[in-house]
Amino acid sequence: MVYGPIAAWLVELFPPRIRYSAMSLPYHIGNGWFGGFLPVTAFAIVAATGNIYAGLWYPVIVAGLTVIVGALFLPETAGRKGRSAAGG
Repeated sequence: MVYGPIAAWLVELFPPRIRYSAMSLPYHIGNGWFGGFLPVTAFAIVAATGNIYAGLWYPVIVAGLTVIVGALFLPETAGRKGRSAAGG
């Protein structure tokens, strides 16, 4: 349910000439590093604190930072020319 809208949004965000390099790097960093290391990081937090729920703070903080950065820095692309997947 998450990857479909993300892919469509990333295609709309960048013009075709820079689309693949501009969307590939942040997409793979976000999914690979933050998502891939989630179990290890959460387990390390639980092991360090002894609280089985402490590991949940990692995904909550990453999601919160993503919302804040997205709200502050990502432009609205609706209605702009040259930003659609059809190349219009």
